[in-house]
Amino acid sequence: MRKRFRLFKRQYVLPHRRRVRAVKRVHKHPVFFVPALTFGVLFVGGAMALLIINRGNSTPVLSTSNSRVVIMNVDDKERILPTRADTVGELLQRLHITLNEGDVVEPAKNTEIVSDNFRVNVYRALPVTIVDGDKKVRALSAAATPRSIAKQSGITAYPEDRVTLDPANDFITQGVIGQRLVVNRATPVNLNLYGAPLVARTHAKTVGAFLKEKNIKLAAGETVQPSLDSPINSTQPIFVNRKGVTVQVATEDIAPDTQFVEDSKLTFGVEAVRQQGTPGKRIVTYQINTQTGAKVKLQDIIIQPPVAQIVARGTYVNIPSDKQGVMAAAGIARSDFTYVDYIVSRESGWRPFATNGRTWGLCQALPGSKMASAGADWQSNPVTQLKWCSGYAQGRYGSWASAYNHWLSAHSW
Repeated sequence: MRKRFRLFKRQYVLPHRRRVRAVKRVHKHPVFFVPALTFGVLFVGGAMALLIINRGNSTPVLSTSNSRVVIMNVDDKERILPTRADTVGELLQRLHITLNEGDVVEPAKNTEIVSDNFRVNVYRALPVTIVDGDKKVRALSAAATPRSIAKQSGITAYPEDRVTLDPANDFITQGVIGQRLVVNRATPVNLNLYGAPLVARTHAKTVGAFLKEKNIKLAAGETVQPSLDSPINSTQPIFVNRKGVTVQVATEDIAPDTQFVEDSKLTFGVEAVRQQGTPGKRIVTYQINTQTGAKVKLQDIIIQPPVAQIVARGTYVNIPSDKQGVMAAAGIARSDFTYVDYIVSRESGWRPFATNGRTWGLCQALPGSKMASAGADWQSNPVTQLKWCSGYAQGRYGSWASAYNHWLSAHSW
């Protein structure tokens, strides 16, 4: 009988008492229990609603983080890290990375960090001995070309000077540690061309060879002093004269060419100047008719050749998956992803709600309402925005590649 009573009490009486105590607690402390219950219901309901919505919504979502991923290469170590730094210089400061004498960072400190997986390289300086005639200068440099090393070390190298770099093989005989930079100087010549004093530099050994090098052609009635077979001497001027006529001499600058080299250690679209270009000088001479004032060109002489500017262009591409997903959903060809990423990163930082006055969205359409032609959700949907942007790129420039090339020169589109 007692066993049956205990079983009845455990199954019915005790659970009933617990329910009664719980109800009393709710009545005594409604401020706690009601909000907690409400929050729980809302949380579960919201989660279920979100699952239902997402199940029927395949629109890719862009990351909302305002930091960028940087691939940092310094001291032969590569690190991948997020940053909110706006420029390469600010990034170095935040990471407490110091550039010592002769060190080089690519791209330059003032380069903006506007895309993910942005590569930054710090090249540490190495010892170099500069042999300049009888002088030897020891320096530290990480510059990429012989002329850049000379400039970074404070050595002036003229365009006609020959600057070569080679490894030092024998410290005992050469007295050099590391690399050796040899500057083979051209001889400065004082040239008087039809009464106009000029300074030219040359490796020619005779006056005749000098005139040929500079493309100075002697016409009938013109004279040269000293004679053509005379040796070049920095203290002996060379005179080219034309008797009986008036000659006008004009000096013009020659813009240097730009040579591009590809570098997979730099991010696509990023450039780094590895050698500064130097303008050349052209001398143009004219014979003047004293009666009519008419000019006839006599000579067109490159008195100083230009030095080409060398620029490294990045080829590294690593676009985050969220951005690739949006571009793919907008129907953009994969071969255009790099161009789209370059433009959108600089226009809006991949922020669909980016605005600047009347401009709006990923591509900063002006006005933003133009994008309504691509969809009613143009204000918030990155896929809709990119569909409009793609039509704009095709319609105005013919292709995303052409739009990218325009952006490189105009910094807008």
